[in-house]
Amino acid sequence: MVRHASLIGDARELIVSFKTSSTTSTATPSKHPFEQRVDNVKVSKTYLNTIIMDYLISEGYPSAAQKFASEANLQPTSAAESIHERVKIRDAIYTGDIQTAIERINELDPSLLERDDALYFALLRLQLVEIVRKTRADSDDYVLQAIDFATNNLASRAAPKPEFLDDLEKTMALLIVKPEDRSPELSALLEPKLRKDVAQRVNEALLKEQGERTKAKLVHLVRMRAWAEKKAREAGKDLPEFIGLGLEQGKDGHGSGPMHSNGDGEAMVA
Repeated sequence: MVRHASLIGDARELIVSFKTSSTTSTATPSKHPFEQRVDNVKVSKTYLNTIIMDYLISEGYPSAAQKFASEANLQPTSAAESIHERVKIRDAIYTGDIQTAIERINELDPSLLERDDALYFALLRLQLVEIVRKTRADSDDYVLQAIDFATNNLASRAAPKPEFLDDLEKTMALLIVKPEDRSPELSALLEPKLRKDVAQRVNEALLKEQGERTKAKLVHLVRMRAWAEKKAREAGKDLPEFIGLGLEQGKDGHGSGPMHSNGDGEAMVA
């Protein structure tokens, strides 16, 4: 319950910060004119709640979404009905169980991977990476397994597409290049970020097939705000020296910037 409250509170804090994000100092008696104008902008609670709910559903936080819907008296959307299945798929990818993820995707949308060959290749390539991850210097079992898997599942898909072939060759290089000799590009294939990237692509593809936005409104708001500030500064507009998002590390130790954990080890804003 505590982590759900933290996640929801962080989302609400981020949205409110769009109009109250400029920093203030006890040493400065008056606000910047921009801050004064922003303070006059009112954001309705209904809109805030809708944005928060949209984020929780799109990014896959079923328990937090359910709790928030109850507290805010909101009705779940159609996307909320598939959230649990999307979370199961995401969690399978996060733990490296790619075969289970593929099976669950096929159960949820049997033709998705057939239509999206790039996504299917990304999943199969990640599955190969997971096999390579298990290789040991004193055993050839996983090496042979990796070669067989690549031959049977990836080779024919990669041959006609240079970008696929390049990805496959890099992955297979992990088998012959010693860990201490691997380039940063090769080593990155074994980092958790690859799992996260593929999971995000899968989540967006499933949302798109369901007729939903592929990214939460909150993500677009963050990007739009950053773009608007950049353009305003380039045009020489009178702005405060620093306009934060409202999630910077505070004196009380709370908040850790835009990548704040929800308590389950997952970042809230990507």
